[in-house]
Amino acid sequence: MVNHYEYEPNYAVPPGETLLDTLEELGMTQAELAKRMNRPVKTINEIIKGKAEITPATSLELEKSTGVPSALWNNLEKKYRDKLARIKERARLENQVDFLKNIPVKDMIQRGWITECKDSIEQLIEVLKFFRISTTEAWEAIWGNELSGNVAFRKTLSYESDKGAISSWLRRGEIEAEQIICNPFNKTKFKYLLENDLKTLTKEPNPDQFLPELIQQCSDVGVAVVIIRELPGCRVNGATYWTSSNKAIIQLSGRYRSDDRLWFTFFHEAAHIILHGKKETFLECKNDGGLEEKEEEADKFATQLLIPHASYRDFIEKSVHYSHQNVELFATEIGVSPGIVVGRLQHDGIIPFSHLNQLKQRYVWTEE
Repeated sequence: MVNHYEYEPNYAVPPGETLLDTLEELGMTQAELAKRMNRPVKTINEIIKGKAEITPATSLELEKSTGVPSALWNNLEKKYRDKLARIKERARLENQVDFLKNIPVKDMIQRGWITECKDSIEQLIEVLKFFRISTTEAWEAIWGNELSGNVAFRKTLSYESDKGAISSWLRRGEIEAEQIICNPFNKTKFKYLLENDLKTLTKEPNPDQFLPELIQQCSDVGVAVVIIRELPGCRVNGATYWTSSNKAIIQLSGRYRSDDRLWFTFFHEAAHIILHGKKETFLECKNDGGLEEKEEEADKFATQLLIPHASYRDFIEKSVHYSHQNVELFATEIGVSPGIVVGRLQHDGIIPFSHLNQLKQRYVWTEE
């Protein structure tokens, strides 16, 4: 965690003060400088007081009249104007610091997503930079409205979710996804990958082994996969969105530690990429609305892909009881981890949720 406690003065020093010092060293009056530059004395006085700007043309005249390089005058002027703008910006942001109450700042600092600042306005600026926006109004327009209108939510009836936490989680996913170089999206290749190689990865018990492979194979067909641990109040399993027409993002929270929940979430999000449009963001989180039809379609796609309906029906019809051995044999036949089969049987009410959990893989996620 990096602390940011640098002192920042709340005043700007005009380059005219340096000019005044230079004139004193040269033994030159403002009136004499005005004659040498063929300028009114009033203009020189306004430059010294910071009321008049030192333009590039003026800096060249000062160089010839004082012997001080024009680059120095240009640099002083640039710093002065920048400082004035920052002072004005701080005054504007002073009335917006309450916005920080909507954002999980402490958790973001702890995870190294943003820098900790002693000054509340500087902290607000840090948060705005994180979201890559210039005002809190822009956050509302981009993230607040997005989460209210353009996001398709998957209902989870157990929890309420917080916009500030969700938007921060999604933004961190964008940042991570920017670091993943992807080939242009290829729907046919991605679907083939889901039906073959990625199913095989479900049998790997160690995330340190299967995650790099999952990320690499998906990036080859235009899909960036990122796992961002959920923030308090976020309560999401996964999300799907597009950063361009050629790059899709699957973002997982790792909220559920068992293999059946993680892989179902992944294939569910992948279904949105295969089945649905590129303009929507799909988010597995509680909401009173949401596009239930598309969520059901994604569920069916993931269910069929992981455990084909015909194979599952035959397995159910032939099984008198569900032992470790016959579940493992069936999982081997269809090419997935036994935990995925157990999760399906539990979800369908065929076995109790307390039964066969030993066959599920429990993942331990390393810190980001």
